[in-house]
Amino acid sequence: MTRIHVLGAGTPTPTPTRFGSSFVAEVEGQQIMIDCGPAATHKLVQAGLWPTDIDYLFFTHHHFDHDIDYPCFLLCRWDQSIGKENRLQVYGPNLTERITEGIIGEDGVFAHDWKARVGHPLSQQIFVNRGGTLPRPPPDVFAKDVGPGKVYSGKDWEVTAANGEHVQPYLDSLAYRLDTPDGSVVFTGDTQPCDTVTNLAKDADVMLCMCWDDQDTMDDDGEGSGQCGTIGAARMAQAAGVKKLVLVHIGPNLSGHGVMEKGIGDVKKLYDGELLFSEELMSFEV
Repeated sequence: MTRIHVLGAGTPTPTPTRFGSSFVAEVEGQQIMIDCGPAATHKLVQAGLWPTDIDYLFFTHHHFDHDIDYPCFLLCRWDQSIGKENRLQVYGPNLTERITEGIIGEDGVFAHDWKARVGHPLSQQIFVNRGGTLPRPPPDVFAKDVGPGKVYSGKDWEVTAANGEHVQPYLDSLAYRLDTPDGSVVFTGDTQPCDTVTNLAKDADVMLCMCWDDQDTMDDDGEGSGQCGTIGAARMAQAAGVKKLVLVHIGPNLSGHGVMEKGIGDVKKLYDGELLFSEELMSFEV
């Protein structure tokens, strides 16, 4: 059984119920995180999951609403470990390696934290009490910058990437397709409708697609380029033949009643598959 957990279903604008992007896919006993936006580590635990069980992390791009909790996640996962967990593997577009090293490297901005926990007797005792054996190892993370194409093949699953169209040339953006024994799931990341993502999502069972706002509002206020709104998400899902469309990265305006119902109606006029308007901490089977 493959299950998707929606940790973050919002945007850079915080609201009481949404903030940033983050997801976890459970595949054959393995847990795969996609993006690590605001409070993702806390939301992970609220969803009944645990940081040390996440062995893979894929970044779509490096806007803060997709990666700001990365330092917290890295340090929490390491701090809660007993030194016997699998090595965390992190993949993402350009800057992924640099950001990882900048957080937990020997001279990283949080090196003071892990060095204190490695060296101080109190932290050593807590580590031993958890089941660890001294000396306490420093953080050890495999990070790799990746581009379009096959990114990773696990025992029962595979991840393929394609370029999205968002804020180039300032940041690279990737969409990911996760193929599992139970079906295929596409995470669009932030993108406007484009052939590369549509082709990646061809005949997918599920597509989690960014949906910033009501399309009419986006077109009127000049926010229609570089991202999907209701109509863009619907057209891309329909063109790809996706069986289930999950709207994520939903802005404050579209989250409000009235606009939400109009948006859902507009999507259903163009998309004939199953539609899910996501909420944070919801989960569903593929």
